Amino acid sequence: MVANSGKTIIGPALPNIPWQGKPDGCHDVVWRYNENPIVSRDQIPCANSIFNSAPVPHEGKFAGVFRVDHKSRRSHLHTGFSDDGIHWRIEHEPIRFACEDEKIDRIAHGYDPRVCRIDDRYYVTWCNGYHGPTIGVGFTNDFKSYTQMENAFLPCNRNGVLFPRKINGRFAMLSRPSDNGHTPFGEIFYSESPDMRYWGRHRWVMGATRGWQSTKIGAGPVPIETIEGWLLIYHGVLTSCNGFVYSAGAALLDLDEPWKVIARTEPYIMAPTTIYECVGDVPNVAFPGAALADADTGRIALYYGAADTVVGLAFTQVDELIAYIKANSIA
Repeated sequence: MVANSGKTIIGPALPNIPWQGKPDGCHDVVWRYNENPIVSRDQIPCANSIFNSAPVPHEGKFAGVFRVDHKSRRSHLHTGFSDDGIHWRIEHEPIRFACEDEKIDRIAHGYDPRVCRIDDRYYVTWCNGYHGPTIGVGFTNDFKSYTQMENAFLPCNRNGVLFPRKINGRFAMLSRPSDNGHTPFGEIFYSESPDMRYWGRHRWVMGATRGWQSTKIGAGPVPIETIEGWLLIYHGVLTSCNGFVYSAGAALLDLDEPWKVIARTEPYIMAPTTIYECVGDVPNVAFPGAALADADTGRIALYYGAADTVVGLAFTQVDELIAYIKANSIA
């Protein structure tokens, strides 16, 4: 997709993007929807919590995949639909993937999905389990039937995030190698594939540094292509005296060699500060998982999990965010 003259985002227009202007007196580069959370923890009968989510535009409206932790406390993936990107109808039954290979025909975990449209197919990636956490991969064309593919990597790995187009003729994905537990470390890596089955050419992108991102980092929403580079919103973790604190930052990656970081925020762009981000099943979490972008206006709507309990919505403007990244980049 070629950018129109004078526009920063390389991609289609999304005239019905959910949006709320920046409140008077707000000096932050990212601001929250004033009616958050947009999805409650008990919106469907089986749910203990509904949080990390992956909405995308679909047929003039919106669809997506949501992490739902059931009252059994097992995590599952559920489909959701929305007319406006704000008010969501979550399917009561989990997604059932069709799979031809019995070796992988089991969803051990349904953690933290992302959805990425490439051509006419919506690819779903999530933290699955195969002798440890790994990156599950599947696809759908209509959000009604789903097909499971081969897991992308050996365990242990999390936060598999696809790029929305091929790079140098290959599919591309970011991930965060981990251990088998609640990983106290993590850095972002880039991998390529000719066919979404065999992955290689792994490249280190960036690692934990200091402050809010001193323990570990991981990719968040599908990267947004801009004339300045790939805009990557990511999460970073601080180990405080009261446990992990999950916040969000942003970076610009080279368009042709995305493992090369152009700039990266030293301060966070959003951290858990509201009651629904600080109080819940996992306190002090603002975990970005999906972003909608409108090339015509530069508006970005950011979906995030709050306290591993509910779904929040926030907003930013691409030129303002890119300027902030450049002005506040890690030296």
